[in-house]
Amino acid sequence: MIHNDATSRNLPLRWGLIGTGAIATVFAQDIQLVAGAKLIAVCSRHISTARDFSARFADIRAYDDASLMARDVDAVYIASTNVAHYEQARSLLTAGKPVLVEKPLVTSSHEARALAALAYATQTFAMEAMWTAYLPAIDHVRTLLKNGVIGRITGVSAELAFKKPFDPGSRFFSQALGGGALYDLGIYPIALMLTLFGSPKMVSGQWTAASTGVDMSAHGKMHYAGFDAAFDCGFDRNGGNRLVISGETGSLILEAPFLKASRVFLTRNRIAQRLVAPTLPGRLSSIMSKIVRRLPVPGLKTFDHAFDGNGLQFEIAAATRAIRSGAREESRMPLSASIEALEIIEAIRAQPAS
Repeated sequence: MIHNDATSRNLPLRWGLIGTGAIATVFAQDIQLVAGAKLIAVCSRHISTARDFSARFADIRAYDDASLMARDVDAVYIASTNVAHYEQARSLLTAGKPVLVEKPLVTSSHEARALAALAYATQTFAMEAMWTAYLPAIDHVRTLLKNGVIGRITGVSAELAFKKPFDPGSRFFSQALGGGALYDLGIYPIALMLTLFGSPKMVSGQWTAASTGVDMSAHGKMHYAGFDAAFDCGFDRNGGNRLVISGETGSLILEAPFLKASRVFLTRNRIAQRLVAPTLPGRLSSIMSKIVRRLPVPGLKTFDHAFDGNGLQFEIAAATRAIRSGAREESRMPLSASIEALEIIEAIRAQPAS
């Protein structure tokens, strides 16, 4: 339950944090940009690690027991390794504590359905921390699509690929830690396509395996009525990392890397689209698009959505509002979408590896 003082006196919602890695640090930084939310506690398996983390931020208490921390906070952000998400979220939901869980929510659709059922049974808020879905640029794309600025959609393509040095023990390549390009990168375009276009009629795809058995790279297609939404992800290269929505009268392009886009481009002809989203190797593509943005290009309109911080503040604010209002889910990221995203990943992984 939310602390009575936090509700009656409109004090900040008190957040606790499980995990001390890179994304936990970003959360601790960005929550400072959110009115009505405050990080007051961090939990790690080792109290020394929690204390080291808390020393970097003011007024954060350190714990090595999540159940003890949960008693002192109003909500918990889970930023641990992928395979730890399920048990930690299950324990907190059982105690009636709202949770925001770093993506992927869990590592199987079976676990996701179990968490959704538990959240429903306990009437407790639960949400996957798909921060990209809450960026101002994505909100603008929703509005542009609703207003039909590019006409009927004819196709969608997205790439998210960052080269990673192979390390069988890292979270990227270890099966035991829930590794794989689809969980780490592919989940972003899948989630965006679900939030922008809804459920596809069919899914197809293929993947290539690392020597540890996780997916090194993958390609998928979400088939909708009248168009396909294709996506590629991988640890084997640095990609162009844009998302392009093509229509009968133009295209919308999310600036690379689209997972934290601060600009949306509206193009009205193929020349403008090719200049903004050149088909060149990753770094060359990025350099070319930066040059083009400084030049007047006929048929190109740019919408700037720059923001302070790293971008997590928008999902933190949305989750905080939802929890305060007594909602059990946040409309842009319901648990049903998290379940479906995992089902799509499982459908692709069910194919023989190439």
